[in-house]
Amino acid sequence: MDAHEVNRARAKLALFVADVFASVSRKDQRAKGDCYLRGLMLDGRRKSIQPMAERLPDGNEQNLQQFVNQSTWDPVPVRRRIAQRMVPRIGPDAWVVDDVSFPKDGKMSVAVARQYCGALGKRANCQVAVSVHAVSDAASCPLQWRLFVPQEWADDAGRRQKTGIPQEVGHREKWRLALDSIDELATWNLVPPVVVADAGYGQNADFRDGLEGRGIGYVVAIRSDVSVHPHDARPAAPAWSGNGPRPQSRYRDKPSSVAALAAGRGRQAFSEVTWREGSRGPMRSRFSALRVRPAGVRARRLAQAAAMAEHGHWDGVLPEVTLLAEWPEGAEAPTDYWLSNLPADTPIAELVRLAKIRWRIEHDYRELKHGLGLDHFEGRSWNGWHHHVTLVTAAHAFLTEQRLAPKADTADSPSIRSSTPSRTC
Repeated sequence: MDAHEVNRARAKLALFVADVFASVSRKDQRAKGDCYLRGLMLDGRRKSIQPMAERLPDGNEQNLQQFVNQSTWDPVPVRRRIAQRMVPRIGPDAWVVDDVSFPKDGKMSVAVARQYCGALGKRANCQVAVSVHAVSDAASCPLQWRLFVPQEWADDAGRRQKTGIPQEVGHREKWRLALDSIDELATWNLVPPVVVADAGYGQNADFRDGLEGRGIGYVVAIRSDVSVHPHDARPAAPAWSGNGPRPQSRYRDKPSSVAALAAGRGRQAFSEVTWREGSRGPMRSRFSALRVRPAGVRARRLAQAAAMAEHGHWDGVLPEVTLLAEWPEGAEAPTDYWLSNLPADTPIAELVRLAKIRWRIEHDYRELKHGLGLDHFEGRSWNGWHHHVTLVTAAHAFLTEQRLAPKADTADSPSIRSSTPSRTC
């Protein structure tokens, strides 16, 4: 946005800030929040504090530095209000779990470590955050953020103290951070219609089991080497000799990889599905859906634990889910795979649409990063990082509102208490 566009939106922005930052008790801090959001939305290559302050007529670098890095205002109620405001407006078809990386120099930025950096496509010095987004084909909005704390930071008292990591925060796997975020959103009376995630999460049997245990449907990507049994496979136990414990029921045939199982069905089992209209025309490919039973040591142990907890015994039967596979025209074999616990009669077109809906957050991440400076924060502290991503989320939410209702003459503040989402969970 240029200065003229920002000035035209000042009245709406003021009402937006008054609502979203209502939990921030001090008027001067809310004014700084308004100023910071305008800085993020103004045109300019760099969205760190110094260049933003120079572009703003009321920008004061010292005040903004204090507001973001030293101030004690709590970002959680702000994110809660953004989420409660935006979910009814977006009417999400799914929540997308993802993670995003921030390349960094040095080792003193909070939670920085040498790890896989998606922004660079290789291992590098970076921060990583886990995010949850409400998504429809028309819009999306981040609902929650969790900064990943690598193991090397868990017991590094010096760096923890310098960056202000709370004592109760330690190393926690990304899939657990995603479930933590979903749990916190549930305390805000927000529940996903379905969860979508890439293979970094979908590959993990514990993550899928965590969603299943919460009663949440999912469509998650997996790698081609995930092992499964056909849905009609049944475990069997050898005849008991009468001595010793009875043998357990097990699947006697070895499981297949999803790649082998899907390819073995042949091209004729795949049909064309169109999932949305792209900039160059309909987005379509060839897909097949079949029922399978995920195998592997971890899947088996989780199934056994769940059965023992509920029934006190386990008959050896692994849970049944849907495998969705894509075999594009011209490809020599299937290329992509997803698992879903949605009802078996879910139309394949709906499975495909949900599997592909992650495109929306990739689109919005370009705005969050390149347009709003999500990865431009130069501070090093825990509080500063969380303040910055919350402010970027607020700026993105405001712009999303304007796109969804560009001619609206009111900046009312719908909440889940007074508005009905377009899709119930």
